[in-house]
Amino acid sequence: MDDLKPWLRAKQKEVDSALGRFLPRESTKPQTIHKAMRYSIFAGGKRLRPILCLAAAEACGGHADGALAPACATEVMHTYSLVHDDLPSMDDDDLRRGRPTSHKVFGEGMAVLTGDALLTEVFAIIAQTPATKRYGVKEYVEEIALTGGSRKLIGGQVLDLEGEGKKLGKKDLVKIHEAKTAALLTTSVRLGAMSANATPRKLEALTTFGYNLGLAFQVIDDILDVTQTTEMLGKTAGKDEAVDKSTYPAVLGLEASRKEAARLTKKALSALSVFGSKGKRLEQIARYLLEREY
Repeated sequence: MDDLKPWLRAKQKEVDSALGRFLPRESTKPQTIHKAMRYSIFAGGKRLRPILCLAAAEACGGHADGALAPACATEVMHTYSLVHDDLPSMDDDDLRRGRPTSHKVFGEGMAVLTGDALLTEVFAIIAQTPATKRYGVKEYVEEIALTGGSRKLIGGQVLDLEGEGKKLGKKDLVKIHEAKTAALLTTSVRLGAMSANATPRKLEALTTFGYNLGLAFQVIDDILDVTQTTEMLGKTAGKDEAVDKSTYPAVLGLEASRKEAARLTKKALSALSVFGSKGKRLEQIARYLLEREY
């Protein structure tokens, strides 16, 4: 694991550089919207989704260059969802990634448009992914469009909003986070694999890996929300409890939630056996996420 953090930093720089090329410059008119888009994109995120995309491509024998477009597309989709989630009519948060959220800086109307613009850019970016023998632009666009639509990402937010103030069970939580969190993490590794012309067997293995990793990631996120400070997290700690939102610690308890995250991570790691040593980075990332503190 000693070499993971330098590798992660190097991949973050690769992704940031590519995002800078893909997105319109701040000087592009109208400047306000492009400044707002870049404000949220370059707010210092972990770049987990694009890094998973690159690692999956490498696990399938591909190269980072071929996976940069889908990697960036996943990050832009993730950022759009955060901009909209933070709106007063949604989760109503003033802090994201350690600084004021988009609507606090640019106004609510501009934040709505920023999210809209970022989501639109997703498709311009994903369309630049090189075709392989098994997959082309049609498959890439369908993959990310389904993930971002009403049956996955948006559907998860709908279930999340409708669940506020209600006492949900574990099955209800899983339904929300399958769509809201796990779907985009799964698509991140699937797109990386597709860009590397992955076999159906490897694509299926990465689908299982991404799904379980995504759920584990959310469990840990819920745990950190009640155990860490706002300064450590870079977002408002205790926010879920404050709005009476059901979370894994609230439903299962802290200790059981930790066991659940470990169980899901173990399932994710088991799915990597087909890759042998080529799955090293994905394995390291999964273990790192289980132990993270922010």
